[in-house]
Amino acid sequence: MNRSRRELFGTTDKIDLSQIRFPGNLRKNQLYKCRIVYSQSIREFTFTEYQPKKIRSLQMVRANHIDYSFKYLDRSHLNKLKSQAAEADEIIIVKNGMVTDSTYSNLAFFDGEKWITPSTPLLKGTKRAFYLDQGIIQEAPIRESEVFDFKKVCLINAMLDIEDGVCVGTKCIR
Repeated sequence: MNRSRRELFGTTDKIDLSQIRFPGNLRKNQLYKCRIVYSQSIREFTFTEYQPKKIRSLQMVRANHIDYSFKYLDRSHLNKLKSQAAEADEIIIVKNGMVTDSTYSNLAFFDGEKWITPSTPLLKGTKRAFYLDQGIIQEAPIRESEVFDFKKVCLINAMLDIEDGVCVGTKCIR
């Protein structure tokens, strides 16, 4: 968030998210997603119960002109891409022949021995960066034509770990 504020709005101060006060009505054994809307400063934050989506199938969708290097409140262009794959639960976005992300997560492909994340993500997510730093995943270019060389793909983001199993065998990709 601070990187985005600096690059988009020219701010130099840092917001310490550990200072956010949690609402008193959150249940203890429930996972919550915190959504922060900001520009130069925080405009609002909300907490909503989080349940991972059930993903059984993916479809590759080409979007050569997409740019999503920052998270934006307006996700209409991502929703439009997803609508092109009405038969699939989620999409894999392909830009100029290279695999990028899904509409809400980075991707990690398993080849039977190691996890590989595309070196061409639309958004360099925090969980992706953490896994790269920890050596859990490796970064490499993945061409659209190479997707089926892998055994499975997992969707990862701040709310989804590889261990959470939001994964699909590559045979379930169209």
